[in-house]
Amino acid sequence: HCVRALDRASTTGAHGLPLMGAGDWNDGMNRVGVHGKGESVWLAWLLVATLRRFAVHAERRGDSSVSTRFRARADAYAAAVEQSAWDGAWYRRAYFDDGSPLGTATDDECQIDAIAQSWAVLSGAANPTRAREAMHSVNERLILDDARLVLLLTPPFDKSPRDPGYIKGYLPGVRENGAQYTHAALWTASAMVELGNGDRAAEIMSMLNPLSHARSRDDAERYKVEPYVVPADVYAASGHEGRGGWTWYTGSASWSYRVSLEGVLGFEKRGARLRLDPCIPAAWPGFAIDYRFGTSTYAIDVQNPDGVSRGVAWVTVDGHAAQDGLVNLVDDGLRHTVIVVLGAGERNGLAEDELEDSLGRSEAV
Repeated sequence: HCVRALDRASTTGAHGLPLMGAGDWNDGMNRVGVHGKGESVWLAWLLVATLRRFAVHAERRGDSSVSTRFRARADAYAAAVEQSAWDGAWYRRAYFDDGSPLGTATDDECQIDAIAQSWAVLSGAANPTRAREAMHSVNERLILDDARLVLLLTPPFDKSPRDPGYIKGYLPGVRENGAQYTHAALWTASAMVELGNGDRAAEIMSMLNPLSHARSRDDAERYKVEPYVVPADVYAASGHEGRGGWTWYTGSASWSYRVSLEGVLGFEKRGARLRLDPCIPAAWPGFAIDYRFGTSTYAIDVQNPDGVSRGVAWVTVDGHAAQDGLVNLVDDGLRHTVIVVLGAGERNGLAEDELEDSLGRSEAV
């Protein structure tokens, strides 16, 4: 079923990118490729990540035919993006049915879209120099520190003669049309984690925390929605900056939990093994986690004596060095002490790919 779904998704347009159809992640862009020729840059990155991870799964099942096919497709998409979608300081978002680009510096509207940049990083497939430059552009153009907003795109759609879809029916700065769309904003934070920028990742997560929008009566009256649930969107429209949109229904809540726990705090559990690879603000002296595994408790103390954002120097479990940097979880009813010290140097002598293999994960994304 998964193979057939991925085969079905792996379409190709004139630029070698997957077809966008009546919308990709952003269903509001439902007319970019409605005639069957428009292409999605973001979807190319997503397919690269998915195809490469599934290829490893297929290989482990002895299905070399699928593995080889999926890797070749992923490589072709990655090459196509680099060939046709780099705009000079960021990646374009898509191509319309008529072949004109969306998300370029020459556009009057939607010059830059966040998810084409964050997934350049999250896919692990982009040119590293370009990926960093793209996220620098996100930082400069889409993250509004004073307003505490992380925008999806800018400038919003308004008067352009081109018709991207019903996204243009929203007022500029509302929902997907140039407001903060929290799901995408969390991908921006996750990309900062992947780049090792713990300061920026934590700042973004603080901006996205609904409590930070209700610290005073004035803040609460501007925000208007519940400060104890993650909102799907926060307005950037003139006169309504900082007003919360839809609440309670969004899958962004689970992404928020995952980026906070697995991304910033670096807590990643796979089976009965635990990896701790934080990406935190350099000024943090450390943090602590109490984790229950069955009847056991693991008291985790992360220390940052050198003031770094990322890099595990060594790990001990109950006073003994974890030679591979991983904690083997045991359900024995006892309390175990785990000390993680951040600092320069290799992570207990293991390279990144070896750590991934030790965790039994398919591939790093």
